[in-house]
Amino acid sequence: MQSQAISRYARVTPRKARQVADMIRRKRVEEALDILTFLKKHAASDLAKIVKSAVANANQNKRVDIDKLRIQSIQVDPGPMLQNAKRFIPRAMGRASAIHHRTSHIKVVLTDDAK
Repeated sequence: MQSQAISRYARVTPRKARQVADMIRRKRVEEALDILTFLKKHAASDLAKIVKSAVANANQNKRVDIDKLRIQSIQVDPGPMLQNAKRFIPRAMGRASAIHHRTSHIKVVLTDDAK
């Protein structure tokens, strides 16, 4: 049995979110939430919310044993970049570039298979 949760347009860069996602991939849900609770990265709180949402989806839809759930996969894809037209960052030779605020689409899939 699989359940999933998707967060779109999360205001965290995909590169930093992937670093946190690599720490909890293929771990039990309890262990993953413990890691995310004590991790001092901004993306950890966003990923914790998504994992909790996936657990709630599994409990609501399939009535599974939550203690057996594992994180099967976490996928962090880049979302659209938000550009601020009023703020710029200085560049070489007197030029300027717009500041890009990166977003992420995060997908968490849980399974209760004993692998």
